Amino acid sequence: MEKLPSREHDFCSKLRQASVVERLRAYISWQRSGAPPDGIPPFGPLSINLDLTSACNFACPHCVDSGIINTGESIQLSDIRGSLETLKQRGLLSVILIGGGEPTLHRDFEEVVCFSKKLGLQVGIVTNGTRLDRVASVAERLEPKDWLRLSVDAGTRETFIKAHRPRVTADLHAILQNAHDIKKAHPAISLGYSFVIVWDGIEAGGHVLDPNIDEMVSAVHLAVQYGFDYVSFKPCLVRLEGSGRESLLNETAEERQARLSAALRKNLDLAQAAAGGRIAILQSVNLQALLAGKVDELKTQPRICHMQYFRTVLAPAGIYHCPAFRGIENARLAGAGGYADSGCFDATSAELARSIFSFDAAHECREVACFYNHANRELEHLIAGSCAPMDIVPLEDDNFFL
Repeated sequence: MEKLPSREHDFCSKLRQASVVERLRAYISWQRSGAPPDGIPPFGPLSINLDLTSACNFACPHCVDSGIINTGESIQLSDIRGSLETLKQRGLLSVILIGGGEPTLHRDFEEVVCFSKKLGLQVGIVTNGTRLDRVASVAERLEPKDWLRLSVDAGTRETFIKAHRPRVTADLHAILQNAHDIKKAHPAISLGYSFVIVWDGIEAGGHVLDPNIDEMVSAVHLAVQYGFDYVSFKPCLVRLEGSGRESLLNETAEERQARLSAALRKNLDLAQAAAGGRIAILQSVNLQALLAGKVDELKTQPRICHMQYFRTVLAPAGIYHCPAFRGIENARLAGAGGYADSGCFDATSAELARSIFSFDAAHECREVACFYNHANRELEHLIAGSCAPMDIVPLEDDNFFL
């Protein structure tokens, strides 16, 4: 069941793409030169998570961002425009509109999508599906390799309500039908059905979560019925008390771990059969590690997180160097205006240079089953190796999302 990273998660290859390889070479050269803080290569991130707002109309008990949502904060459109223009000038290629909160609740959601496409950026949208009318109004602007992913996490109406506790009227089948209508009208868009797997005994925020592991197959049937392109399965994460880190919990009891792995493998095999080749079944990096009994490997980080140079999070509360550390102060690079113009960018870049060496990932991320673990280790290998940066062979451009 252990697999190589899928195209979506093969971050090492993404950094070798023709439009990206120059900054990879520059970063390796900078590291080899001793990485003087004032010499950090003048590129911006390749990809950002753009958290438009902290507002959310769900109260998902498994939400890893529950501590930072509905604070009343959002990013002003003028700051978003300035940030995206500045970052585009510095090499930004993709933006993911995601949480914190629910992006479609931002008052300027449509304008942000249109402005991003005007700049030539790849755009991904992650939504709970309650305001797909706003996505539909700008769907014609989306192109091949742009995508829309719904956080569904269920295969029945009842479990959907338990998993998300909507504060508004929300019916699973109505949401899926609206997604189907967008896909039918704009077939070039990639449409994804996201399923966070919850099994017995997981607690978050002092509450035991309702399991959905037995609805993986029914979710695939729904995804096929409503014309989705893929179902993405990933394990439930929790925020750890005290540190606030986002973590995949280890099952310490060997017998319980064996039962969980067997149930996951069985359901994934059944899900693949139910897909029947009509849609793709994707497994996240941390789900693959869980199945292979290698979660601890993903939690054993090199000291330097090199990937913070290539992707960041722009949120109402500020700029963070990692999605797993949203809202955590020692991962904060700047305020929300830290990319708003060239001067702000330079100040944030200087702070990033400091963070690359002061943030000890081996310690700070020791409980995080990091998606970027393999990419960080590959970067360590390239920096320590003898290959000249100019000898790194570029790959064909494809997917710039990190």
